Amino acid sequence: MRLATPNPTDPRTPASSLFLVAVVALMLTACAPRSYVVLLESPDGSTGQVVIKGQKGEQVISKARQGAPTDGSVPAAPVETDQITKDFSDAMAAQPKIPVRYLLYFKSGTTLTAESEALIPKIVAEVASRPAVDLSVIGHTDTVYKAEYNEQLSLKRATTIAQLLKEKGVPVHALTVESHGKRNLLVATPDNVWEPKNRRVEVSIR
Repeated sequence: MRLATPNPTDPRTPASSLFLVAVVALMLTACAPRSYVVLLESPDGSTGQVVIKGQKGEQVISKARQGAPTDGSVPAAPVETDQITKDFSDAMAAQPKIPVRYLLYFKSGTTLTAESEALIPKIVAEVASRPAVDLSVIGHTDTVYKAEYNEQLSLKRATTIAQLLKEKGVPVHALTVESHGKRNLLVATPDNVWEPKNRRVEVSIR
């Protein structure tokens, strides 16, 4: 099987769609077996663009679930979903899971809202479902109080969540903790504004 991938330096090939491009030796047309590229949707539903430059020409794939041979001899054409599943099942199964982010909100201080507290088991389960994981835990505050106080409070929030996750079995080496204070607001407000959505910890899982 001859493999080919899009050029990651090509501005027409977004990084979000690179890992969704699959290549396999297959009969794309009724003529003869050949290697070809098929473009699939990104997890968010968007589709990038792949340029194929081969010995017999250049072709562009810009629509999801279309394929073209790697030699550039034939324009892109739709590929049946069943055929994609048959040919690329191993490659699709081997794709890394996409990053996910959870927002945990606080009533005040370091006390989570009930809805956010209910997300903790989901975060732990998501971590457990990944063979290798990297967690970022970032604390935030609203704009009430001075910057120095908010830096300490946001660090305390992030540390509290990190400790809670550790107690639930999340590997210590996978965690990084940061404090953003009242910087990087989720909802832009002036100083001294009590905004519930800014009192949060962001947990990013990669």
